[in-house]
Amino acid sequence: MVDINELKFDEKGLIPAIVVDAVSRKVLTLAYMNRESLEISMEKQLTCFYSRSRQELWLKGETSGNYQHIVSITADCDRDALVVAVEKDGPACHKGTDSCFEYPLFISEERSEFSYAGLMDLLKGRKEEKPEGSYTTYLFEKGLDKILKKVGEESTEVIIAAKNEDKAETIYEIADLAYHVMVLMVETGISLEDIHKELASRHVIDHKVKQEKMV
Repeated sequence: MVDINELKFDEKGLIPAIVVDAVSRKVLTLAYMNRESLEISMEKQLTCFYSRSRQELWLKGETSGNYQHIVSITADCDRDALVVAVEKDGPACHKGTDSCFEYPLFISEERSEFSYAGLMDLLKGRKEEKPEGSYTTYLFEKGLDKILKKVGEESTEVIIAAKNEDKAETIYEIADLAYHVMVLMVETGISLEDIHKELASRHVIDHKVKQEKMV
C-alpha cells in the first residue's frame, strides 16, 4: 500500500484524480484533489475534490445526490496522479451525462473498442428500436422462452467443446453463451451492475476438511 506522504502534489498542492466506473472501467471525469480532500475522500469513502475555479473543497453529490462511493484509489508509478474507482449513484458530469467524456475526437476505423457495457447498450437499443434483419431483434420478438432455449443450447455447446478439450471451440461457445445470457439480462431487466454487486457480496473460502478416523 502506498502512503499518502509518498504522493507528489504539484506546486499548488494538487494532484489529478481520474475517476473511473468500478464496474465498466469507463472514465467518468478528471478532477483534482489536495491533501485535505484526499483525506476526506478516504475517510468518508466518497469522492471529495478541490475546485480550482472556486478554490474550495466540494463533495461530489452533496448538492445533486450523485455521490461516488470509492472502491479503490491507486497511485501511478511517479506518485503524481491517482485513479479513483467508484460506484456512482448517478451521472458523473454536471451536464447530466453518465461521463464527462462523451465527445469523440478520433475513432480508428481499423480498431473497434469493445466493452461489456457497450454491448449491453447495443442490446438495449435492439430491444427498444427492433431494427429489421437483426438476430437480436428476432430473439426479443420471440420472447423469454426462445431466449431461455438458446441459453440452454449454448450451455450444452460449451460443455461439449470443453469435454472435447478444444480450447478454441470452447472460447467460441463461451462467447456465444455470454451473448445470449446478456440478451436474457436485458429482457429481464438485469444490469451488469446487479451481477457485479452480487459477485462482490460473495466471500468464498475453500476449506479442506481433514477427516480423522477415530480409533
